[in-house]
Amino acid sequence: MARWEILCFALCFCLGVARAATLGVVNTEGGFVEGESKRLGLFGDYVDIFRGIPFAAPPKTLKDPQPHPGWDGTLKATEFKSRCMQMTLTQEDVRGTEDCLYLNIWIPQGKKQVSTNLPVMVWIYGGAFLVGGGQGANFLNNYLYDGEEIAVRGNVIVVTFNYRVGPLGFLSTGDENLPGNYGLKDQHMAIAWVKRNIKAFGGDPENITIFGESAGATSVSLQMLSPKNKGLFKRAISQSGVGLCSWAIQRDPLSWAKKIGEKVGCPTDNSTVLAECLRISDPKAVTLAYHLQLINLSGPLVHTLALTPVVDGDFLPDTPENLFANTADIDYIAGVNDMDGHFFAGFDIPAINRPLVKVSADEVYKLIKGLTVDRGQRGANLTYTLYTQAWGNKPEQEVVKKTVVEVATDYIFLVPTQWTLNLHLRNARTAKTYSYVFSQPSRMPVYPSWVGADHADDLQYVFGLPFSIPLGYLPKHRTVSKAMIAYWTNFAKTGNPNEGNSEVPVTWPAYTTEGGYYLDINNNINKNSVKENLRGRFVNFWNSVYRSLPQVANITQTPN
Repeated sequence: MARWEILCFALCFCLGVARAATLGVVNTEGGFVEGESKRLGLFGDYVDIFRGIPFAAPPKTLKDPQPHPGWDGTLKATEFKSRCMQMTLTQEDVRGTEDCLYLNIWIPQGKKQVSTNLPVMVWIYGGAFLVGGGQGANFLNNYLYDGEEIAVRGNVIVVTFNYRVGPLGFLSTGDENLPGNYGLKDQHMAIAWVKRNIKAFGGDPENITIFGESAGATSVSLQMLSPKNKGLFKRAISQSGVGLCSWAIQRDPLSWAKKIGEKVGCPTDNSTVLAECLRISDPKAVTLAYHLQLINLSGPLVHTLALTPVVDGDFLPDTPENLFANTADIDYIAGVNDMDGHFFAGFDIPAINRPLVKVSADEVYKLIKGLTVDRGQRGANLTYTLYTQAWGNKPEQEVVKKTVVEVATDYIFLVPTQWTLNLHLRNARTAKTYSYVFSQPSRMPVYPSWVGADHADDLQYVFGLPFSIPLGYLPKHRTVSKAMIAYWTNFAKTGNPNEGNSEVPVTWPAYTTEGGYYLDINNNINKNSVKENLRGRFVNFWNSVYRSLPQVANITQTPN
């Protein structure tokens, strides 16, 4: 036998006998499930993957989710299930189905015996409460929310799931007839299922962390605030979104229920009749009855996000700022991307992304006036003065365009996040609080060079895409991803991002009222990355001066 044949034979033999332990068939409350065992790379670690396990029964239109009745035999859990019904990007058709309440699990495995008592991380996706799915976007069978890299690198179990979005998830009449929050209740059902069943998969039911981005981050915040979740999870991470964001809570749900009711032919003068009619209407028609306007906007894009959670007196018994006592024992990380508002500002003032097109001072003032409509002319004038006082007489266009993004980022994300961190800190008993800003520059080639981390730019690093798709990234991107996965999974394990399974580049101090410490996350994390009082002058303005002004209007996106 030739030498290379002997080597190949030896290699194949070694690969064959070096298989890791695997769970095989798992017994859950609904019945037996069987996933797959997968190796990451030729010599990589093994991970057990279960896709498409039902955590609730197929939901009935605009009704609370119910427990799944179970199944006979062994459920083959090897394929992602369809996302929940939602509009397509063109808003002319729908994708997904109503039967969508399924979850997916990734479990890292050792070489000799199956993992036990692992920390559990449950992901909640974003998408403006209108779109999204538990597996995320898919390119050449690479899914954005693939939990493999987090699970193996951090030695944690990762769970993703679907929840209802759009009208089917958040339509409400504002009373008991159509209370709303169906999407939030789906999330709660998924987390509760994990609590009851994850031990059979090798997880620690007493050490669950929920984490999410954008609307998913806001969902994380609202799940923390809801008394329905007491004891269900131990820690939480909000990436670019909290329950105190201006867009987090629907202020006038009945007007939207009537508008959508009219479009599908329902009577609207009685909320009982309206609710009953909407429930028996074609769910596709109900979904498409809501249209998100993206051009020719009459005001800022953020104020058009209408179908969101509601204060229903039950799941959310009060406004979010009054519910922070419920977070007293939940460790919390919250942060933003340094140019989170760029995505939104690009719709409001498209010229910020066009090098040859100028943005005028009047356009900046108009945007600020639209954002601050609740505090009227005085609020707009004070805000404009604060953000433009460093311009000088002839500001460069890059300065003006950056100001637009700063205003949007502060108003939409950063300021409510800092307010949330302070309320969490104030109400904490055993809980720890951590703050960060993510500042790795955008990789979008069509954006100007000055654009930092745009909205959702952090996702690829948290989910380890620079490792799973190495040809699409540079070494510096793997540096960012390694650090984020280390901090996130350490936090899930111990409640401290610095202590756990992974080494971190620098110690990230807890957020305090004295220091206001935060970590600036990018590909060059060092001792200078630990900073204090994130945009303190602007945060203090919004949370003290601005909020003390008399309110002259509600920020409500009312249907035309």
